Amino acid sequence: MILVNTDFVSGKEIETLSVVKGSMIQSKNIGKDIMAGFKTIVGGELKGYSEMIDEARSIATKRMVEEAEALGADAVINIRYASSMVMQGAAEMLVYGTAVKFV
Repeated sequence: MILVNTDFVSGKEIETLSVVKGSMIQSKNIGKDIMAGFKTIVGGELKGYSEMIDEARSIATKRMVEEAEALGADAVINIRYASSMVMQGAAEMLVYGTAVKFV
């Protein structure tokens, strides 16, 4: 599956199938939340949260690809990511794009 953030795939003519998406709501355990709280006092990267977002992004992308594959797509174009805090210590990662087939 080809994934691009442009509205085309170089050298390919495409037929639009549908908008596809994947999402994931991820949280860390209370121990990680407490450690992150201490880290905010001194500053620096909150590695536990960086890992959490990376994992959520990966799972959301996989879900989007699965949706595109179910439609028979060859690629997903114009991919965009969005995130939002659902509650303290939990974030939603959303990825969406346009599933296309090569003609």
